[in-house]
Amino acid sequence: MDNGSSHENSKNKRIGKAVEVSAQLFLKNGIAPVKMTDIADECGIGVATLYRWFGTKNGVTIAAMTYMWNELNNMFSGIFESDVFLLQPGIKQLSDLMRMFIVLYQAHPGFMRLLSEFDLLLISENIPKKDLREYERSIINFYSVFEKAYMTGISDGTVREIPDIKLFYLSFAHTLLELGKKLIQGELLPNDDFSHAEDELSTIIDAAVFFLRKE
Repeated sequence: MDNGSSHENSKNKRIGKAVEVSAQLFLKNGIAPVKMTDIADECGIGVATLYRWFGTKNGVTIAAMTYMWNELNNMFSGIFESDVFLLQPGIKQLSDLMRMFIVLYQAHPGFMRLLSEFDLLLISENIPKKDLREYERSIINFYSVFEKAYMTGISDGTVREIPDIKLFYLSFAHTLLELGKKLIQGELLPNDDFSHAEDELSTIIDAAVFFLRKE
């Protein structure tokens, strides 16, 4: 039994390594140009083994994107559990939470580009929703922290009550994420001017904070 457990642990480590390598290759080159043979060669395994583990390149890609979201979640989670964050007024906590989308845009442009490419892949490959459950769970969701910050703001008098705080959060989270992805893609039309990209994101956040603030 010990040998079986040791073998399973070794296999899981190799699978985890393949996911990590895939993520690095996708960040460097994009999803489409990377072949299964590229991933296998980089990992030092046979391509047949890679197919046995993941089934298809789509399987590897979903696993890699899930891995990258989880890494970002781990990076951000400590911030919102710190005394520095929790001792702030509720309205400041809410503002800081939304500004994480600017951090995502500034510090992780390669990942933001991959998100756009991955969205197109989901559509073109018609990937079943059942295959995306783990990926969906991994996507950064600040709602639980956002709701707690909102309740702090209600208690300390810095935030006004609104009818549906979850709808409010989803509206602005989707807006900020999609705008960040568009800005990362670069200027496409003659009149596009993304030289003030961060100001665009900040304007949306400022509008949300203004709406939430209790006068």
